[in-house]
Amino acid sequence: MTSDLTLASEPIEHFRPQVDASTRSKPRIVYRLCDWHYLERATQRLMCAWARHVGEWEDKSAIQRHIWEQSQCIQRLRERIKQFPGGNPDGPVSARLERLVNAVLMAPNLQDAVDGIYHLLSGPLMKAYLDYSKTAHKVHDAPTMAVLHDIVGLKEQHRLWLRSFRRRFPHTTDAKYRAAVKSELDACENLTDVLPVEVEAAKPAGVATAFRLPRQAARPAGSEVKYRFREYAEADFATSLEARRLYWAYGYLMEKNIPDSQVRWLYDSPDMPWEFHYDLSRHLWDESRHGDSGYSRFLDFGLSLDELGFPPYEPEEEGLLEPLTPGELYEAIYFIGMIAETGHFEVKNEAYADFKAGGDMESAEMMLFDIIDETTHVQYAHRWLPILGDRAGIDHSQFKRRAAGERKVYEQQASDRAKTLLSLPREPGNKDYEFYLKLIQVMRERKPLSNAETCPPRSFLPL
Repeated sequence: MTSDLTLASEPIEHFRPQVDASTRSKPRIVYRLCDWHYLERATQRLMCAWARHVGEWEDKSAIQRHIWEQSQCIQRLRERIKQFPGGNPDGPVSARLERLVNAVLMAPNLQDAVDGIYHLLSGPLMKAYLDYSKTAHKVHDAPTMAVLHDIVGLKEQHRLWLRSFRRRFPHTTDAKYRAAVKSELDACENLTDVLPVEVEAAKPAGVATAFRLPRQAARPAGSEVKYRFREYAEADFATSLEARRLYWAYGYLMEKNIPDSQVRWLYDSPDMPWEFHYDLSRHLWDESRHGDSGYSRFLDFGLSLDELGFPPYEPEEEGLLEPLTPGELYEAIYFIGMIAETGHFEVKNEAYADFKAGGDMESAEMMLFDIIDETTHVQYAHRWLPILGDRAGIDHSQFKRRAAGERKVYEQQASDRAKTLLSLPREPGNKDYEFYLKLIQVMRERKPLSNAETCPPRSFLPL
C-alpha cells in the first residue's frame, strides 16, 4: 500500500503549494474552504426549497436524509475552517457563487431541480474536491483531505440515489436551464480556484429571488384515505392495548408530514445561526424516520400505504407560501417542542412498557427510540425559543408556564373528544368500523399481545 509519506515524496510538480510570497497566516485553501462551505450550505437550502415537490415515500425519505447529511458536510467544513488562524466559515464569499446557486434554484420543475442540485452543481463541486486532493500535499494538509474524503463518500450515496431516481423517472434536463447554470459555472471558473469577493458578498441562496415554496406538499401514490379507522383507535385508546398499538403505528406514519413543514422553517430562517439549522435539520430527519418507523411496522403486519392512506395534517390549498414571519417560526417551534412533544411523554412511556410486557419488542423499540429523539427535540425548543423570541419581538420569559397551561387545555379537549368518539357507529356493515376491526385482527394474528386482555386502562391522548 502506498503511504502518505510516499505520496509526499513524489515529484513536486504533482503538488500545488497553498502559500506564495504574499501569504501571511492563512494558506490559500482556507479561502477555498469558505467557498465550498457556502456552496454546501446553499445545496442544503436548495434541497429544502424543492423538498415539498417530492411525492413518493422513498424519495421523501431520501431527500429528508440528505438534508441532515448536508449538515454533516457543512459541520465538517466549518470545523476545518475554524482550525486556521482567523478562519471564519461565515465570512464573505464572492457574489458569483450566489448567482450560481440561484440559477440552480430557479428550475422550471422538480425534475430539472433534481438534475441541477445533484448533477449540475454537485458534479463540479465534487470535481473541485477531488482535484484538490490530487494536488495538495498529502501530509501538510491531511486534515482537509480527511474532511473531503468523508464528504465525497456521502455525496457518492446521493449520486446513487439520483441514479435510482432517474431509472424510475427518466428525464432530459431543460436546455435553457442547463445553459443558465453552465453560464454561471463558467463565471465561477467552474469552481477551479478561489473567487475573490468583489463589490458585494454572496447572500444566502434564494433570498434575492422570487422563489416560493408550494402550499401543497406532494403526496405518495396511495395516500387517499379510504376508511376512517383512526377515530376508532382514538376512541378506544385508553381502554384497549391493541387499539393503542394500531394508533401509534399510524401516528408515527403520519409524522412523515412534519418534515414538509420543517423544510419551510429551515428555508425561511436564513438569518438564524448555523447551530439552529444544524439542530433543526436533525429534528427534521428524526421526524422523517418516525414516519418510516410507523410505515415499516405496518409492512411487518403485511399492510400497505394504499390500504391505510396518508392524509396531510391539515387541508392544503393550491398556490405558493409566503415566507414565514419571525413570529410564525417562533410559534411553530413552540408548539412542536413545548406542546406536542412534551405533552406525549406519559402516554408514550405507558405504551413502551405495555408493548414490552406483551412481548411485542418491535413496537416497544419503535416507542423507545421515539421517546429518546423527542427528549432531544424538547431540549432544542428550550435552547432556541429565547433566541427566536428575541428575533420576533415576543416576550418569551414565561414560555414554560404558558406551555404547561396550554397543555392542560389540550388534555381536556382531547378527553372530551375521546368521549364523543365513543358514540361512533359500530354496527355490522359500517365500513370504517369493520376496517378498524380488520386491522386489529391482522396485527393480532401476526403478533399477539400476551397482555391484551389484562392490561389496565391507561391515560387518554393528551391532544
